[in-house]
Amino acid sequence: MTNKTFHPPFTRGRLIARWIVPCMLVGGLLSHTSSYANETTIASEETVAPIGIEPVAATPPFVANRNITFQALGAQYPLNLRGIDSSNTIPFSIRADEVVTGARLKLGYAYSPSLLPDLSHINILVNDEVAATIALPNDKAGRQLTKTVTLPAHLITAYNQLRVQLVGHYTLECEDPLHSSLWANISNRSTLELAVNPLPLPDDLALFPLPFFDPRDIEQLVLPFVFSGVADNNVLEGAGALSSWFGAMAGHRRAHFPVEKDVAPASGNAIVFVNGAEQARFFHSEPLAGPTLAVMPNPQDPSSKFLLIMGRNSEELKQAAIALAAGNQTLSGRVALITQFAELKPRVPYDAPRWLRTDRPVAFGELIDEKQLNVSGYSPDLIRINVRTPPDLFAWREKNVPIQLKYRYTPQPTSVNSSLLFSVDDLFMKSMPLFALDDLYPEQTPATQTLPDQDIPSQALLEVPLNTLKSSAQLQFRYMYDYIKQGECRDIIIDNVRGLIDPESTIDLTSYPHFKAMPDLTSFVDSGWPYTRLADLSETAVIMDKQFSADEVTLYLDLMGLMGESTGYPALAVTVTHIDGIDAVSNKDLLVLAAGAEKPALTYWNDFLTGSYTGADGKRLGTSDLLYKRLMWPTPDPRNAIVPQRATINYDSRGSSAIVAGFESPKVPGRSVVVVASNQPEGLKQASSAILKNEDFQGTVGGSLSIVRNNKIDQLVADQTYYTGDLGFFKHIQWVLSPYLPAAPWKAALIALLVLLVVFAVVTQLARKVLRNRKARTPKA
Repeated sequence: MTNKTFHPPFTRGRLIARWIVPCMLVGGLLSHTSSYANETTIASEETVAPIGIEPVAATPPFVANRNITFQALGAQYPLNLRGIDSSNTIPFSIRADEVVTGARLKLGYAYSPSLLPDLSHINILVNDEVAATIALPNDKAGRQLTKTVTLPAHLITAYNQLRVQLVGHYTLECEDPLHSSLWANISNRSTLELAVNPLPLPDDLALFPLPFFDPRDIEQLVLPFVFSGVADNNVLEGAGALSSWFGAMAGHRRAHFPVEKDVAPASGNAIVFVNGAEQARFFHSEPLAGPTLAVMPNPQDPSSKFLLIMGRNSEELKQAAIALAAGNQTLSGRVALITQFAELKPRVPYDAPRWLRTDRPVAFGELIDEKQLNVSGYSPDLIRINVRTPPDLFAWREKNVPIQLKYRYTPQPTSVNSSLLFSVDDLFMKSMPLFALDDLYPEQTPATQTLPDQDIPSQALLEVPLNTLKSSAQLQFRYMYDYIKQGECRDIIIDNVRGLIDPESTIDLTSYPHFKAMPDLTSFVDSGWPYTRLADLSETAVIMDKQFSADEVTLYLDLMGLMGESTGYPALAVTVTHIDGIDAVSNKDLLVLAAGAEKPALTYWNDFLTGSYTGADGKRLGTSDLLYKRLMWPTPDPRNAIVPQRATINYDSRGSSAIVAGFESPKVPGRSVVVVASNQPEGLKQASSAILKNEDFQGTVGGSLSIVRNNKIDQLVADQTYYTGDLGFFKHIQWVLSPYLPAAPWKAALIALLVLLVVFAVVTQLARKVLRNRKARTPKA
């Protein structure tokens, strides 16, 4: 073996200096001589690392595991940049359990051929720091281009602002800052690519709902529910309360809860329901002393977590789940034992936190943060206010919804077209002028005219048809300031204009009665109606078979998430039962879930359904003219939307499909039943995706009967056969007699009064006759 001598670093450095430095001097002289002789320096093709210096490791290739389009980040339309200096900002955020190691932007864009390439460019800014600049050469102008831009990872934090800025010029002389040739278009299909690594979080319930739900995550919440031990009705009720709570947190992103039995996922987060002390020993080292909550790492994926909902029996497990849904803000530590949980105060109808109140006007400040009501610039982004209305508000022959709008703005010295535009879901409603100083102070001359010390308060009464609000809508306000040109070489854009919607502005629903034609599956998928009439679902019973499958439980949890998304409140009082216990819940609204034509939970209702599964492969479906209508337009009179069944089709088929059907409960008049069923368990997956409005599906669930098959939804019947709510005595008479009465309200009221007088006279005569008969039968003393 060859002997090698180890030199300490300091000694080794002296040896290097002793031998390398003279060689470098000689090499330098030779190089200088060669350069002098040939006047050419030739670099070596291979670079050898100096002795004693480690070679720099190659940068690993960029691998994105998050791809987010601008459209997913909220850009519903392409970004149009206009003027010499215009920009548009798109917010994005990073989950608390992830850290960004690399970022790229795949930008789709086009720009004006008139831009000067030496003076024009597009800046990409992350949190107001320039991350990249894109040149705009003439030879590529006017075409749709794609460019990949690397973003510095260190600029990305938890909450971020990605801004695209156009700096454009079209001439070297005086220019119009808003000239039509100054434009760039950014595609909303542009993609932000992120490389993220997991960032383990501590096992602490104080972080809840992290990491199981992160409000920074813009994607649909997909959270597995794992059941260990017997999953009886109590366990399902607790799981429904928790899934509805997650659905409320997820909001418009919606939530999906795939179910596993005794099999935990190999990666990712999960909620684990552990029923029984013996089952708990597999997850928890200490003996259970009651309803217990705990958080632990996923054994197969330490960067993920399991949330354990445990109890020595199903009653304790349900109590732990409800305590978590109702009071998780008070928890801390790795393990929490629920020692006492007081009964919650019963809910009252229409008190869902996410719904507009109907007992008083609601201020805008109750619906949105005041900071989001402020905008700046000549053409700022929309002010958006999301509203939800109870689905059973009755608009027949009622006035429009009044909105008492208060707003402020910066007045311009002079203007022609400055205005505040009001829309609902992109449907234009009204334009309000923003008066200039010339209009506000006509007595002043331009020489003495000055801007006021503060902005100008204004107000307006807006009226919105109730049907445009539907169950969920967005009020949109847009300030549009007119830009007045001053003349050549005098046009300068000064960003000194502001707009504000006053948080004391109100929307008023107090004049509308609660009355609705049923069944209405559109309201079911939009708002969970009629079950969400009480936010805690205390008047709702879910009917399932005793031998339920994982797909049935997944559908149940997804529907509970839908209810929570609508109300903003967990379903703490929902009841789960079987068909044998239907008499005990007959006074409630029923939700029937079944997979398989022979399931008792489905066969019990076959005589009441316009569509059902009659055997292993048989189907019976009703159809109507609804199939041939291009659009079901909203109408304040629901009788105009009735499309009764005209034909019944029976056929045999082994194909997978699902039905969603609604009808009046045969147990209690006025109560509702909605059946979601499939001939095969996997068909319920299609039903769940259809109800959650998955983008892959064509059509929507509606009417009184819909069928789901092959990512397509067909509304077959829209037969409204019963009503819920109360119109009041006089309004109800007007409603019943309206097909036979003149349209003028005063004439209808007069006829209704005459009818009442006739009824009163008849009742009086009957009463007198009864009294006379009694006197005749009474023996004289």
